[in-house]
Amino acid sequence: MSGSDENLLSFIRASFPSVWALELLLILKGERRAWTSAQLVETLRASELVVSRALDALVAAGLASVDADGAHYLPVDRGVEDFVERIEHLYRIRPNAVR
Repeated sequence: MSGSDENLLSFIRASFPSVWALELLLILKGERRAWTSAQLVETLRASELVVSRALDALVAAGLASVDADGAHYLPVDRGVEDFVERIEHLYRIRPNAVR
């Protein structure tokens, strides 16, 4: 495993406390608009608590923001956005490696 791969795995461990958080991020990224908590609960088929905790983790990791309109995909910089692109690709081809 390369140093770059190790950095990616470290980023995954630090940013996503659960698969719910990753799934939520991919929803926000896939349809870039304001998402209400109720919409995310319905789309993920998760509880409000799961969605709330996942959103808190994404905001803390610099991956999303929450405002009066709802939650948005909003990586803090291009480097973080590149990591998200790599994670999304890896999750699609090797989900167990990300989990």
